[in-house]
Amino acid sequence: MTAPARALGVALSARWEGVGEPFTLVESPLPEDLAAGEVLVEIELATVCGSDLHTVTGGRPAPSPGVLGHEQVGRVIAVGPGDAPRCLDSTPVTPGLRVVWSVAASCLRCARCLAGMPQKCLHLRKYGHEAWDDERPLRGGFATHCLLMPGTAIAAVDESLPAEVAAPVSCATATVAAVVGAAGHVGDGTRALVSGAGMLGLTAVAMLSAAGAHVVAVDPHPHRREQALAFGASEVEPAGTPVAEVDVALELSGATGAVQSCLDSLAVGGVAVLAGSVSPGPAVRLDPERLVRGLNRVVGVHNYHPRDLLTAVDFITEQHRNRPFADLVAGRYRLNELDAAFAAARRGEAPRQAITP
Repeated sequence: MTAPARALGVALSARWEGVGEPFTLVESPLPEDLAAGEVLVEIELATVCGSDLHTVTGGRPAPSPGVLGHEQVGRVIAVGPGDAPRCLDSTPVTPGLRVVWSVAASCLRCARCLAGMPQKCLHLRKYGHEAWDDERPLRGGFATHCLLMPGTAIAAVDESLPAEVAAPVSCATATVAAVVGAAGHVGDGTRALVSGAGMLGLTAVAMLSAAGAHVVAVDPHPHRREQALAFGASEVEPAGTPVAEVDVALELSGATGAVQSCLDSLAVGGVAVLAGSVSPGPAVRLDPERLVRGLNRVVGVHNYHPRDLLTAVDFITEQHRNRPFADLVAGRYRLNELDAAFAAARRGEAPRQAITP
């Protein structure tokens, strides 16, 4: 289906109208009055994340109407007045630069930001999670453009990096970088469990194996277990299979049984990092004596620190040719085909569906 023509100086958004409603194409003028610290980016490609799917199906509350999407890659076309913002590697943000950006913008002044938790800023704004604003509507990835807010971490990406590999860096890859970082030292001899072999799990398998770990991947789906082997897993097991004596257990599925299995799998000194449990669910059993005597740690990760975005870009730039990351993204949907893209995502045809505005 051919996308409708768009006038110069006009952005096009696929606006989400609420659960059960189709997406609506909305035109809005490109902003000409950028404020200091704002950056206007033309989006090259975006991907449908699992949280987008949960929002559309009603499993995750979100304001509507609004522009969803928070995994994307694009090119800077305008920067607000004053000193140019800088990328995480200190590269100036200037028109023409190809970039990815964090899922959130932080104020950098509140108590949490000053305590080193900008991802939990008291005034956090999240791309793809904001209510529609007629004055500043371009706050999500399912559009031709996105207006980046001050306090957004930005990372330059190499021109050679395929767009379908670069886009998920903004959420999936950076989140995994945060999860692996929270686990502490990982290297040769580390025995690691990855629970869930979706987009995040496969990325975690690749990241851990690149660091030298012996990775055991657990997932209920045979196809995903096969994919885990292609991403560097040393062993794969169906869900529910006990895995013992691991140094690192990463839980990325959110399934209650998987959380329990990760807690039960830890060796002495082991750490469990939980990132999949982002919705309410049943409580799990935690044996405090085992935790104490085992010198174990349990860490939660939600959103990610800006440094994790830079780690993710560096990792995917170095490793994307070594593992089939591009195969995790299917489809090439236009903005007026977003309902079809979400239907494909619900069918599980691939971990991600691509949107090319």
